[in-house]
Amino acid sequence: MLALLGATPAMAQNQSPPADASAQDQGDEIVVTGIRESLAKAATIKRDSPNVVDSIVADDIGKFPDRTVAAALQRVPGVQVTVGDNNEIVNPIVRGLPDILTTLDGREIFTGVGRGFSYQDLPAEALAGADVYKSTSADLIEGGVAGQINLRLHKPFDFDGFTLAANGRAIYTSNTQEVSPVLGLLVSDRFDTGIGEMGLLADVSYALNHFNRPIAFNCDFRSGTQGPPGAAGVIAPTCVGGLNNEGDYERKQANVAFQWKPSPELQIYANGLYTAYENKSASFFLIDDVFGGTFSNVTPTDECKDYAVNSAGFYDPKGTVQHLCTAQSFTSTNHGGFTSTQAHHDKTMVYVISGGAKYDSGPLSLAADISYQRSRVRNQNFILDIFKAGNGITTNVNTNVGGGTVYTDTANGLTDPANFALSPLNQDNIRDRGKEFAAKVDGVYRLDSFLDNIQFGARFADHTATHEQSLGGTCGTVCGTLISDVPFLGAGFLTHSSGIPSVNNGFGVIVPNQDQLRNPAIQDQLRKLYGLGAGFPDFTPDRSFDAAEKTYAGYVQAAYKVPLGGAVQLDGQVGLRYTRTDRSIAGASFVTPAATPGNPNPAPVLTPFSAKTSDDNFLPNASARLKFGGGLQARFNYSRAISRPSFGDLNPGLSYLISTNILILPAGSGGNPDLRPQKSDAFDATLEYYFSRNGFIAIGGYYKNIKDRVISQSQVETIDGFDYNITRPRNVGKVSLKGVEVSAQTFFDFLPGALSGFGVFGNYTYADSKVKTPGDPLFGQQLQGVSKHNFNIGGLYEKFGLTGRVVYTYRSGYYDENYGGTNVRPVGQTLILNQVRPNGRLDASVGYEISKGITLTLDGTNLTHAKYRSYYGDPALPRDMRFDDASYSLGVSARF
Repeated sequence: MLALLGATPAMAQNQSPPADASAQDQGDEIVVTGIRESLAKAATIKRDSPNVVDSIVADDIGKFPDRTVAAALQRVPGVQVTVGDNNEIVNPIVRGLPDILTTLDGREIFTGVGRGFSYQDLPAEALAGADVYKSTSADLIEGGVAGQINLRLHKPFDFDGFTLAANGRAIYTSNTQEVSPVLGLLVSDRFDTGIGEMGLLADVSYALNHFNRPIAFNCDFRSGTQGPPGAAGVIAPTCVGGLNNEGDYERKQANVAFQWKPSPELQIYANGLYTAYENKSASFFLIDDVFGGTFSNVTPTDECKDYAVNSAGFYDPKGTVQHLCTAQSFTSTNHGGFTSTQAHHDKTMVYVISGGAKYDSGPLSLAADISYQRSRVRNQNFILDIFKAGNGITTNVNTNVGGGTVYTDTANGLTDPANFALSPLNQDNIRDRGKEFAAKVDGVYRLDSFLDNIQFGARFADHTATHEQSLGGTCGTVCGTLISDVPFLGAGFLTHSSGIPSVNNGFGVIVPNQDQLRNPAIQDQLRKLYGLGAGFPDFTPDRSFDAAEKTYAGYVQAAYKVPLGGAVQLDGQVGLRYTRTDRSIAGASFVTPAATPGNPNPAPVLTPFSAKTSDDNFLPNASARLKFGGGLQARFNYSRAISRPSFGDLNPGLSYLISTNILILPAGSGGNPDLRPQKSDAFDATLEYYFSRNGFIAIGGYYKNIKDRVISQSQVETIDGFDYNITRPRNVGKVSLKGVEVSAQTFFDFLPGALSGFGVFGNYTYADSKVKTPGDPLFGQQLQGVSKHNFNIGGLYEKFGLTGRVVYTYRSGYYDENYGGTNVRPVGQTLILNQVRPNGRLDASVGYEISKGITLTLDGTNLTHAKYRSYYGDPALPRDMRFDDASYSLGVSARF
């Protein structure tokens, strides 16, 4: 297989500014051939960069090592990921932090009104490579305390003349048992003209994916002593339920690049990128309200503790202490239940245009770059709940089988279409728009002394964000009406959802048809039935905001190089970046005035708000690398970084749903206008040994001290007399992260014949993070989302046209939510953290070049069918069991 790659900013830091990261050194073709050479290129980037960097290089045009960008990033030391609702690997975090600045060819890129970039928006097929910066320097854009991930696209000067590359894959997923296509085409050429050399490239790709992700869960655990008959002495889930995320999404991408070299000293370039993501799916939700029935056949476990509970059996630190045992299994009879179809239609579009010039003559290099980006997000959710009229459901429940719940309705259950009635209708309509204009100038002046060069530059960015939303639910006058009594809801309106393996023996429950709920005509008929107007409601000011931000930055940085005798040399850089941010945000929120004798129960008043803030930051950095010769080197890096609060996190407006269904726990979320920017001081030390072109072993330690870390926390808030579980972001004072990373890779070239094609790679990360603010509820806890242990280990093969890769990825347990609700907890325990159990995934691929330039590939992901399993702080109290997909794909690629 063949892959071609533009020069990266990681390799060019000491020579020239990264104004166009892929156009740093375009004088010669840069060719990477297959797995062996892609690993060699990644090793070179790691070795030569003045920063602590790990890279991934595409094996072929359109052949990134994994199906998605985030899936490939999980192979990098210190990077951890999760599985999203559509079964894709998503949400990479670097050394335990999600606050990543993403750049595309050295330019900031984002999605919607967020700071971050949704990696689902850019197909992996479009990438030449990705660089993960774990330390920063003055010449890199500020904005990520976790680090920076730079995504690199192909450019025409990467290729030697005309190139045509096409690839296609058919992907079969185990949950859907359907096949999805992925297609890509790249065309590039270079021309010698009377006004210099020119290059033009076009790259397009398309992917359609069918997905299905079943989830079974236990609701909040509760004392049965004040609960249903027969439940005294045990704690049991208030309800048991399931969720099935099912649907299709399309991903389209097109990018073009133009490069012109009118003289050896001057290069001019222009680029354009368009990506579109569209998701049509549904979340099928089901609940059996087992606490509303009568318990029998109760089997307690030997997990017995003292719990403080209130009169309803929920957590109350000042409540009555009861000695209770966890219910292992029970039968609940004569209870209610409901199902729901949440029909989603989501669209994301990103447009980026950029251009610039680079001048390099004598000791001076100058580069100028301008870019403009627009990002649009549109999410529409039409949600209809239905319930079993007359209750009468019987359910057998086992709360903990292999870390998750297993249950079956045995009488009048949710799989039986009889006697379903209408429940609330909810609508959620979101439109996000983000824009940014950015301009930067970078320069390098090379010196003939121990100072190797002086780098300098400036950047301006004008960023705006607009969020608009309407959200609401109603029963009108029709809740309780049997669906069979509504004439326009015909026989096809109710259907069976896809099954959940541990619920009802895998048989689907009765739900509203998702296609009909996305049909505008059916939507309007339902709205009329519920007393609502046609179409989605207008956006409401209390759920919307406008934000604007201007950023000014400048930097200076000196690179030094000191020979110490023989092969020993000391080099590094010292720099300082200054940045100023002016920010404004405007919106509205409902505020309840203080009660007065004349108005003891005042109604909430819509109150506009606006805020303007500014901050100035000096961000120093220093690095030193000691090269001992023979491929052995040690490095030390220090850098300061910031992450600004997201616009949505600053918006104080609340987003909550007033539910009329007693089986739904009211919940919502809001922002926090008092959030402060996060600041980090990071220290890295590494020892690296490069013993061949593609072989190295490296060990490193890091320490990061973060001030004003932002996390989400849930707590009960009373709104208009109703209690809601509201989630808001907050600063947690000081936290620290420290850890060790070990990585190695090599091919066994010294072995004879076919054996020389074998290779291995692996890495291990130990991450220790602590909240250090005394009095904080999370004092002494790991940071949210951080696993202490993470490793990848894999085998490689490349010989005689045959390539192969098998890799196992593991991460230890972590918590992904500070669950502050009403869940019972033992006396003396104040926190309930949603703890995720350890998990590992096995992926593999094999390819064979059947003729020159044409390769067949076979890939598999999650071959062991690993699952996400979590629990409410105690392994005896399971929460979620998520049945992640396995996938198998057959592909062909051709290059001419």
